[in-house]
Amino acid sequence: MAGKKVLIIYAHQEPRSFNGSLKKVAVDELHKQGCTVTVSDLYAMDFEPRATRKDITGPLSNPKFFSYGVEAYEAFKKRSLTSDILDEQKKVQEADLVIFQFPLYWFSVPAILKGWMDRVLCQGFAFDIPGFYDSGFLKDKLALLSITTGGTAEMYAKTGVSGDFKYFLWPLQHGALHFCGFKVLAPQISFAPEFASEEERKAMVASWAQRLKTIWKEDPIPCTPSWYFGQ
Repeated sequence: MAGKKVLIIYAHQEPRSFNGSLKKVAVDELHKQGCTVTVSDLYAMDFEPRATRKDITGPLSNPKFFSYGVEAYEAFKKRSLTSDILDEQKKVQEADLVIFQFPLYWFSVPAILKGWMDRVLCQGFAFDIPGFYDSGFLKDKLALLSITTGGTAEMYAKTGVSGDFKYFLWPLQHGALHFCGFKVLAPQISFAPEFASEEERKAMVASWAQRLKTIWKEDPIPCTPSWYFGQ
């Protein structure tokens, strides 16, 4: 939709990968709609995933005992977080929709993306206590996970060997994104592209592009335990 701003947090090392194709088709489709699209290509940026005292540029509030959460909160309030964090926070702040594009590592995000979440979504910026879940500071924004898996759809069924895919979405969508207030759209899961035929892969990319045509009409999922784990 014209005038909307989209941020894509992209975590894959190879531009010609299937993740790269999904990212590219999203950029193209959203541009076509008149959206402003920004991509944070974490590997290309050599993004620092570790949460350390280097993230605070000014004096520490308690130099005798380092607590990352406390110091990041104080530094956010004083605008003394390091510039790479501030740059990402500005992109998030300006976005109407944040898409996370990544391959599933151990039922979770790659370390570089976990580090983005650890460092960027700090207290004061994304949430406060109180000020989380429905009152999280990013409550006027949408978030969407676009994930590729190694395992097949059958493996990620309720009765499959890996269990329902919704189980691994709980810590990411609920514990991180919804905690910060994001309204979470249904995930886009491309199952086992490495084992799919060229035609099947093309169909997965096409279905993502097709979905994005009407993405602004979608309602968020009900972010409650029952969506993930049943009644």
